[in-house]
Amino acid sequence: MTYMDKLAFLGVVGTTLTMLAAPAQAAPSQTPETAPSFNGTVLSVAYAGSTVYVGGDFTAAVVNGKAVARSRLAAINALTGELLPWAPVADGRVKAIATSGTSVYIAGDFGTVAGQRRDSLARLDGRSGALSSTFKHSIEGRPYALAAAGGRLYLGGAITRVDGSTRTRLAAFNLTSGALDTRWKPAVDDQVEALAAGGGRIYAGGKFHKVNRTGGYDRLVALNPSSAAIVTGFKPRPPVVTFAIAVTSTGVYTAHGGQGGAASSYSLSGAKRWTATFDGNAQAIGVLGDSVYVGGHFDRACRTARTGIQGTCLDGSDDRVKMAALATGDGHLLDWSADANGVVGVLTMAVRPSLGAIAVGGAFTTIGGRAQKRYAQFG
Repeated sequence: MTYMDKLAFLGVVGTTLTMLAAPAQAAPSQTPETAPSFNGTVLSVAYAGSTVYVGGDFTAAVVNGKAVARSRLAAINALTGELLPWAPVADGRVKAIATSGTSVYIAGDFGTVAGQRRDSLARLDGRSGALSSTFKHSIEGRPYALAAAGGRLYLGGAITRVDGSTRTRLAAFNLTSGALDTRWKPAVDDQVEALAAGGGRIYAGGKFHKVNRTGGYDRLVALNPSSAAIVTGFKPRPPVVTFAIAVTSTGVYTAHGGQGGAASSYSLSGAKRWTATFDGNAQAIGVLGDSVYVGGHFDRACRTARTGIQGTCLDGSDDRVKMAALATGDGHLLDWSADANGVVGVLTMAVRPSLGAIAVGGAFTTIGGRAQKRYAQFG
């Protein structure tokens, strides 16, 4: 089975991150903090205040060597590392999580949540875990990414219809009423793997080439958050699939696959500022202070952009196993290193500037020199 076949089997696609610029701050530790482990892959993480919500394929968290039932959803106190009692049950994979106020939105391959029918999309109370009775939709196709901003929840993936209405891989919902947004319905010609919101835009990344029947917006596009019109001034056209997006007040940062993998920085006008190359896919990205943190399938950071068969670095490399840090200004490789193991590596990432923290999830069983299965927080 090839690496991409393994990703298809796992249903692995990009992670979504939205954030504002943070003041300069010290880099987090390279050693993960005390936190639960999980018995299955973690595919999504999202902060709300001092809580981290976690979703994936797992059926239990592991605390002090003991399994605690958690059916594909869990919550962790980001300050103490304590597993919280929040424990709604989903009967299938949770691929994406977004938070807004006291609500937690989830998307994935599930058919029921908390014992009630929910077709791939649901809203939960972030404190009690109670399922919302007013947010209920039918989804045709597979959702991969969520973002919440400006009174809307944005959904992306390989979706074709929502509540019987045609939607071409993207859709939006009113956060107050829960209703499907009848106006916001852009169309892209291949799947969306990442969404992010920032600066009055919605950014979508993935495998697509045309947006709203318009060419030239390959794999990364900015959309108007209310009309879904293309922001024509942002046209970076990355050459390979976009798996993850992070947005700050001054730029857009992306994680990519390809022959090897890459992390890139773009100005808000779409001009490429730099690209860093790895020997495997970059699958998750986040910005904290003046550093860009990247997670993925790679084992090395390449010293030039030249790669060979299976992404091998041709002009030298530095060991960075599944995690790396880059300078926001010019993309140079930083000393920070929190190596992880496994084939697939790190799949998802979220940052919380107010805590100086980074949460990561994936399929690893050790990270940062510590046995820590599939979830870790650095702070």
